[in-house]
Amino acid sequence: MARFSIVAAVSALASLAPLAQAQCGSGTPDATVSGSGSSFTATKGSSTIYSGSSYLTAIQTALDSISSGQRVSVLASGSIGASTISISSGKIFEGCGTIDVGNNAGHGAIESLNTDGVQIPYLTMTGNPYFGLRFYGTSNLVLGQITMNLSDGLGIRFDRDEAANSNVVMDTITVTGAGSHAVETWNIDGLSITQVIARDVGECGLLLQTTTNAWVGLVDGDNVATGTGYATFRMANNNGQNPDGGYDTNVYVDKVVSRGGGRGIFCVSQSGAAVIEDIDLADNGNNAILIENCYNLSINGGTVNGGGEVRVAARDEFPNTSDIWVTLTVDDTTVRESPCGENINWDISGNAELSVC
Repeated sequence: MARFSIVAAVSALASLAPLAQAQCGSGTPDATVSGSGSSFTATKGSSTIYSGSSYLTAIQTALDSISSGQRVSVLASGSIGASTISISSGKIFEGCGTIDVGNNAGHGAIESLNTDGVQIPYLTMTGNPYFGLRFYGTSNLVLGQITMNLSDGLGIRFDRDEAANSNVVMDTITVTGAGSHAVETWNIDGLSITQVIARDVGECGLLLQTTTNAWVGLVDGDNVATGTGYATFRMANNNGQNPDGGYDTNVYVDKVVSRGGGRGIFCVSQSGAAVIEDIDLADNGNNAILIENCYNLSINGGTVNGGGEVRVAARDEFPNTSDIWVTLTVDDTTVRESPCGENINWDISGNAELSVC
């Protein structure tokens, strides 16, 4: 288990290393966007390719002017309104200023669809997007230092009903104030995330769905999913299930931290095939941990302090929960198994009241 985690982390760092060697906008970008207020200039080399009042047009003109393997650095801050920036294959997009966005229903403020080799090493976003970043059909996508200070919307979304993705790498994703999820994945084979930091987020910090061969270093949530059935870290909708229908382990999470909000960890709807090495949960609402119709999940250590119960459960419409290993110190809340699962293995210390099969 540890070997996969290390290999995935090294792979992620190797992919990001060329981007992280310098600060955003340093060196000689192939194109830049500069300016402020209502005056923006897009430059490619020594040529001005746009000059005017539209921040959006300046950015898109700069992106459209470069070729695969080239870099755009957006040095200016501004607003694109309820519009969308589109990034095509092989291009490197750096958001060095702050990009303020509006709600473009059904779309991302920034999108890359059916592309290969796109990189976003830096981005700072504010506003209330429908989706901050939206992807599908991507391969070899790299996201670096992504910071979203939002007033609503969803942070990063991989679409459910579109083409699948492969070999996605994320470094540090920090999302504050999203009304929905900070990061939501569908249909990814090969995912590496260094950390997701979610603050005051309405639904999940990290939600993995139909995602396989994944490594996550840290999910850290504070006031995430308050008053909902969501969780700081949630796996749902057959997450981790192998193409043959089995649940051989392929999802590895180093640590989950959750304070307050709703659930801390939730595995549901025929998901599993996962190992969580360490957890630190305190004062979660609803369940601190809910494991429901989940298969082959190990939680190998950590603490739960107060908040809702730690529970193994099941719904009738799916096969019963099975092959679960939970090693934890649990204080000031309860541990319950209802209904009884299959091959459920508890190793609980602390003052928790146990009601297990």
